[in-house]
Amino acid sequence: AISNITFHAVSGDGPNGVPKLMDLLDEPVPGVGTYEDFNTIDWVREKSKDRDRHREIATKSKESVLALMKSISDAFSGWLLMLLVGLMSGALAGGIDISAHWMTDLKEGVCLNGFWFNHEHCCWNSNETTFQERDKCPNWKSWAELIVGTNDGPFAYIMNYLMYVCWALLFSFLAVSLVRAFAPYACGSGIPEIKTILSGFIIRGYLGKWTLVIKTITLVLAVSSGLSLGKEGPLVHVACCCANILCHLFTKYRRNEAKRREVLSAAAAVGVSVAFGAPIGGVLFSLEEVSYYFPLKTLWRSFFAALVAAFTLRSINPFGNSRLVLFYVEFHSPWHLLELIPFVLLGIFGGIWGAFFIRANIAWCRRRKTTRLGHYPVLEVLVVTAVTALLAFPNSYTRMSTSELISELFNDCGLLDSSQLCNYANVSVTKSSSNALPDRPAGQDVYTAMWQLSLALVFKMLITVVTFGMKVPSGLFIPSMAVGAIAGRLLGVGMEQLAYYHHDWVIFRGWCSPGADCITPGLYAMVGAAACLGGVTRMTVSLVVIMFELTGGLEYIVPLMAATMTSKWVADALGREGIYEAHIRLNGYPFLEPKEEFSHKTLAMDVMRPRRSDPPLSVITQDGMSVEDVESLIAETSYSGFPVVVSHESQRLVGFVQRRDLVISIENARQRQEGVVSASRIFFTEYTPPQPPNSPPPLKLRGIMDLSPFTVTDHTAMDIVVDIFRKLGLRQCLVTHNGRLLGIITKKDILKHMAQMANRDPDSILFN
Repeated sequence: AISNITFHAVSGDGPNGVPKLMDLLDEPVPGVGTYEDFNTIDWVREKSKDRDRHREIATKSKESVLALMKSISDAFSGWLLMLLVGLMSGALAGGIDISAHWMTDLKEGVCLNGFWFNHEHCCWNSNETTFQERDKCPNWKSWAELIVGTNDGPFAYIMNYLMYVCWALLFSFLAVSLVRAFAPYACGSGIPEIKTILSGFIIRGYLGKWTLVIKTITLVLAVSSGLSLGKEGPLVHVACCCANILCHLFTKYRRNEAKRREVLSAAAAVGVSVAFGAPIGGVLFSLEEVSYYFPLKTLWRSFFAALVAAFTLRSINPFGNSRLVLFYVEFHSPWHLLELIPFVLLGIFGGIWGAFFIRANIAWCRRRKTTRLGHYPVLEVLVVTAVTALLAFPNSYTRMSTSELISELFNDCGLLDSSQLCNYANVSVTKSSSNALPDRPAGQDVYTAMWQLSLALVFKMLITVVTFGMKVPSGLFIPSMAVGAIAGRLLGVGMEQLAYYHHDWVIFRGWCSPGADCITPGLYAMVGAAACLGGVTRMTVSLVVIMFELTGGLEYIVPLMAATMTSKWVADALGREGIYEAHIRLNGYPFLEPKEEFSHKTLAMDVMRPRRSDPPLSVITQDGMSVEDVESLIAETSYSGFPVVVSHESQRLVGFVQRRDLVISIENARQRQEGVVSASRIFFTEYTPPQPPNSPPPLKLRGIMDLSPFTVTDHTAMDIVVDIFRKLGLRQCLVTHNGRLLGIITKKDILKHMAQMANRDPDSILFN
């Protein structure tokens, strides 16, 4: 769309005394066709720019071998970029996993062989470790053992407690200070902003190198501090930062905002792929949840990038069990049709919790924005960390990191498990070939564990509401999965005991005979985790795929689907939007939700500006204005572009010109072209009419004008206009009546109109 912009200079007089025009500049002006910060890109213009570039390369490639090589390297550059994004994100994710694991253990003690070993690695090399007490080995010392010399007694407990709280406070203080000092954009989850950026909005620096460095460091600190947050959302942000930085190596992506967004869509898939070790789930997550424009080519590239990233992470082997998955499960006992009832109940719980969480979290975040609370981010983080650490330490299920907790809850009790949850009363077991045990009565420890888990459930539900949205990197996947896993495990153990004591009831008769292994509590935990995550984020397909890639539980796709679908229906009935959409709306980002229906019967003339009471539309005429007129029009208004018309009287539309392009072209002409003064005329016509003899040289700007702006008539229904904006990614659309220009509709006008129709404050759409 933006080709040669020619300015004309005088070089002596022609034969008739008319100034002779000479082309001085034939190359495009640098800066034309770029965008300001906090503006929306024009997808149509970007795509046509890329098509022109592609056509040019294709025609040239037939001329010489060099040009052919160039065209091949151009076609290959997308795949190369994906390879680099996958490698970089996989390496970063591996580093984050290893450091977070080590620093989480640092709160409880230190390894004498080398302080850089975490608890597990420290005890691996030890020969004195027994199977029963596999967590205890002489090389690993708790802080109490180092300071007091013993690990028993009240004083040692207080010492450990104190060190736990101090380390947690130190980590969270470092995290929030780094974010505040170097990269304010590194806080939060990052997914709402990435959704907005992918829909065409520009937030400069959000995906920059400082954000990447600080987010990577502070993510480790925040996860290690024991706060109720996960690393999954921020890893998507980290992967998108990698992609954005690597895009600068390739001209094709550096210069074209729409092409760059295709790469960012693939990077979002990479983020989930390395967060969960779920490459296919990542691609589906990008498609279902984050992306706005997702052509088939991007699907293949995301698939490739997610594969590379997962492979890289697997080579680093951060968990030391040569598996990508965080919570590998090994239960293969079949589930029974009647168990779908408790699974659906878990789905209902997940939906209710999701809707409650979104309401409570948004209310708290709004409070943070509107009251004095928002002025003290560091203090807020420290207070929340202190409360979390003080309440978490006494309960062993909240003291361990959330990932370990979920792992423990997903685990099925075998013969060799020393966990509290597996302390069932021993029944004489005929040793079968498998590790599976028949249902047994719960021992004392299981009841204690149930109490502790119930308290942990209440604690997690309340503390996550306050934690998500603080000024540290915080993901939401792991905490919401923890809430669901606890609820599911409680229900699972309840069901198991019911089946043991009442196997003659109607519901158990026929499939649950005494001495059989009928019910797997770990499966209930897995289904509960999926239900709660679905209630909060409203994902469906991608969530089920992520869950079975995450646990390796292929037999349980139907229970997972049933719970996820139920939780989505219940949550949608209680509140329309997921957590990310709610945060987008809270922050006022200009995001047109593709899933939302526009159901009002308004017309384009009701939404367009100017309204009846407003001053007339600011326009530029194609041949009647001087440089001074245009500059004063730019100075008096703040619009991002102006329609070009034939004349003020006829108001017939010629095209549309962007404000930024106008400013840059006029500045450039004043510097590069002799004789351009305020009185010079500006022409948008194809041919410059003859000038009076002594007039200054004119300025010809047809090259920067969009000759095919989108127009609708004033009687077009608004739902069609909204659809056009969504599907084509427009910035603005002009409204005509019988061919005459009437007004303009921008993306913000549509968002304000939708807010007004929903009885919300229309001014909340301004980015704050």
